[in-house]
Amino acid sequence: MISRKFFKSAIKMPVAIALAAALVAAPAITVPSKALVHAQGPASVADLAEGLMSAVVNISTSQNVADRGSSRNSPVPQRPQVPDGSPFQEFFDDLFPRGEGDDNDRGRSPRTRSSLGSGFVLDASGIIITNNHVIADADEITVNFSDGSKLDAELVGTDPKTDIAVLRVKPTTPLNAVSFGDSDKARIGDWVMAIGNPFGLGGTVTLGIVSAVERDISSGPYDNFIQTDASINRGNSGGPLFNMAGDVVGINTAIISPSGGSIGIGFSIPANLATKVVDQLVEFGETRRGWLGVQIQTVTDEIAESLGLEKASGALVSGVVKDGPAEKSGVLSGDIILEFDGKTVAEMRDLPIIVADTAVEKEVDVLVLRKGKKETIGVTLGRLEDGEKKLASLSTGQDSDDDKPTTKTMLGLELAEITDKTREEEKLTEDLKGLLIMDVTGGSAAQDKGIQKGEVIVQIGQEPVETLAEAEKQIASLKDEGRKNALLMVASPTGDIRFVVVRIE
Repeated sequence: MISRKFFKSAIKMPVAIALAAALVAAPAITVPSKALVHAQGPASVADLAEGLMSAVVNISTSQNVADRGSSRNSPVPQRPQVPDGSPFQEFFDDLFPRGEGDDNDRGRSPRTRSSLGSGFVLDASGIIITNNHVIADADEITVNFSDGSKLDAELVGTDPKTDIAVLRVKPTTPLNAVSFGDSDKARIGDWVMAIGNPFGLGGTVTLGIVSAVERDISSGPYDNFIQTDASINRGNSGGPLFNMAGDVVGINTAIISPSGGSIGIGFSIPANLATKVVDQLVEFGETRRGWLGVQIQTVTDEIAESLGLEKASGALVSGVVKDGPAEKSGVLSGDIILEFDGKTVAEMRDLPIIVADTAVEKEVDVLVLRKGKKETIGVTLGRLEDGEKKLASLSTGQDSDDDKPTTKTMLGLELAEITDKTREEEKLTEDLKGLLIMDVTGGSAAQDKGIQKGEVIVQIGQEPVETLAEAEKQIASLKDEGRKNALLMVASPTGDIRFVVVRIE
């Protein structure tokens, strides 16, 4: 503010000079930088939360459990007394189920065990999404809404591989619903909001950011989680993770915590993965994933070097299922799959996700690297669920080959050609061909890599070997090429295959 004294003296000055003096005296206006505005985060998510709350539900289940019939003479810990509705009640229910440690309930049979989780309305007609582990083995499922109403739910379908379950309720009026967003657009640092039922405290809202994407926590074959520091606790499972547009970008499903409570490391199933699973469960009551019919393993730096690759990438085919789509199309063990249906396979774990998302019976192009050369193979996909049944029903048998074994040591392995006698003694499958490992040299590179007596060397340097002469020739060829390592295809007696890189000594 300009003082009166200054103002009176300024009247005697020329107008331009007076204005200039006033501007100099006025305090400067500070405009926040763009970075500072971003750092402050959203001013409030109250309006967003208010609009979404009614679409988030609590899932309660009950399961009848047979009485264990423990002796009354056995010492039984007493069940602590907690008031009904306490947020800690579910912990005591797990530790001291009704009928155990409770004199009033002891001896009752059967007992009822309950659990709580979260979910959300995906369709106004009554489609509810939650986690499979929330409703697994439940005899009764109840959906509790934010207005206090309850509806019994029927199970539409589940997918244990992604931990997704679809429920259906029959409301008298349309429900408030939310929709899936594009989880591929989620970036590290984006604000996200979780709403759920932690510890039985329904309608709890927590805020955080996307901490990471495409996380693999080894919980299943299609791990591709969104990691968030939005607080997720027990009871949040199955609840939605929203972006700031109000779209569901994830389904909260797991946490890492030594204490059992949130430490800021939670995981959500990405919406783009969940959408396809949900659509199939709603339409068919089950999943229908694509199936290639191969066993794969990681392309390590050692394997890449042994094959002359510039860098480790793709998925190494370690086995091909008999009569499966891959075998029928000519895919071989030892091939490295670089692309599938036009999508790059950067690492091994990418392939199962891409194949599963591909329609059954679709004809696709598979780009493989075979003996240093790229080759495109056309494959018609089967259905994964049918393939799993086929694998479960496979049986083994016996066949014949030659006479007595002759042994020779190479690459730290004492090898012998397979005969009728050794095939029977070692219980090798009828179609398993190669060189039988009679012994492993102590301290050798082969021993360091876990190769064991009784296994079979099927290939050396991607070339099949059934005789000792073929093995010697192939090792000599690798040496002539200047290779320091040899890529071995090693099979167990039952035919399970893996690839191992062994130093050429």
